[in-house]
Amino acid sequence: MTNGNKYVVRQPIKDLQGIALGYEIRYTGENSGYAGDAGQDFMAADAIYNFLTQTTDKSLSGALNFMTFTVNLLMKHTPRLFRPEDLVIQVDDNVIIHPLAMRFVEKYAAEGYKVAANEFQFLPRYVSNLDRFDYIKINFRTTTDSGMRNIIEMAHEMGKKCIATNIDTEELYQKAHMMEVDAMEGRYVAEKMFTAVHSSSYLQSNFFRLLIAITKDEPDVEEIEQIIAMDATLTYSLLRIANSAYFALRNRATDVHQGVTILGLTQLRQWIYLMGCTKENGDLDSSHEEMLKLSFTRGTFASELHKFVKKLPISRNDAYLMGMFSTLHHLIAAPLEEILEDIPVAQEVKDALINHEGLCGKLYDLILSYERADWAEINRLGEELGLPMDRLPTIYFQCLDEVNSIWQQIMEVNEAAK
Repeated sequence: MTNGNKYVVRQPIKDLQGIALGYEIRYTGENSGYAGDAGQDFMAADAIYNFLTQTTDKSLSGALNFMTFTVNLLMKHTPRLFRPEDLVIQVDDNVIIHPLAMRFVEKYAAEGYKVAANEFQFLPRYVSNLDRFDYIKINFRTTTDSGMRNIIEMAHEMGKKCIATNIDTEELYQKAHMMEVDAMEGRYVAEKMFTAVHSSSYLQSNFFRLLIAITKDEPDVEEIEQIIAMDATLTYSLLRIANSAYFALRNRATDVHQGVTILGLTQLRQWIYLMGCTKENGDLDSSHEEMLKLSFTRGTFASELHKFVKKLPISRNDAYLMGMFSTLHHLIAAPLEEILEDIPVAQEVKDALINHEGLCGKLYDLILSYERADWAEINRLGEELGLPMDRLPTIYFQCLDEVNSIWQQIMEVNEAAK
């Protein structure tokens, strides 16, 4: 890092069914420990501590968060910013070899916190501490096959859960699956482990017709209402959304016209994924929840960053759609290029999503880089786009907070309708 910015990002950890077990909170300098300059390490710890003080209660509660703690963060009692049921304390080699640090870890474990060993190795210092860990994380990119098998077998015999990390390819995913790990994380896990909700024939469906109609420059409200009205699932989904606590209505919407009026075209564009994924009974397939959350987060993040990019050739609403539509191929089993061909969204959005071209492509790539915790790319693209780099973590977690709020409303509506 050359400019001193401290970024924080949340990445999903999923079980073998694709359901989120929790999230890893990654931040710049997380593996520094006591290596290098101690003053810089304390400064990094201070930056992360101050950030978490402001955000923990908002965006990081209510989920299982895996976070790497350096010696300094442990000594600053940073784990206590989280409730024990919300946190897994991850430790690296520099903590495991540090007697004082491990005493801190033991104290937190006694208070109910779970503990994970990062990049576990088949070495005496790791094996001798195995009983102190609840989770064993194995780097599938650097550990030998025999080493993986030995670690997983030993961990499972002792009742520990194994998490495969750096699962960035289909090949590594298949290997982790074959070795029967309990969960995985990595680029492939975050972006690719989604089963399409609908087949490619869905391109001729009422949902796709609605998607086209709603993204026209001048949408025809009557056409939109007719498309929804002829589809029982879309009608049901629309009324559930319109009558949710999110819109705080005094009177219930009872027909499609009222539902469309309440949402408005802008809101309808933003909620369209939910309408496409909701089943006739109003339920959401749990394996697709993460895809929906990712869509909402990308859309919200792109919309917020739009404020800061000068000469961006699309509107803020188009920026939101760019983030949302980036996962369309997970909603419909067809190439993204084919899906976008008939959707009347801005050409700059299509160029960004398909070919990563133009200023919009740079914004899209920055969002992807942030998800991957690619700190160098974040710096490069952020500076090219003229973004307020020191504010990116706050903006990102404000977006997560907004998405969490929306998601809570979705879950409340689903529960209320059962």
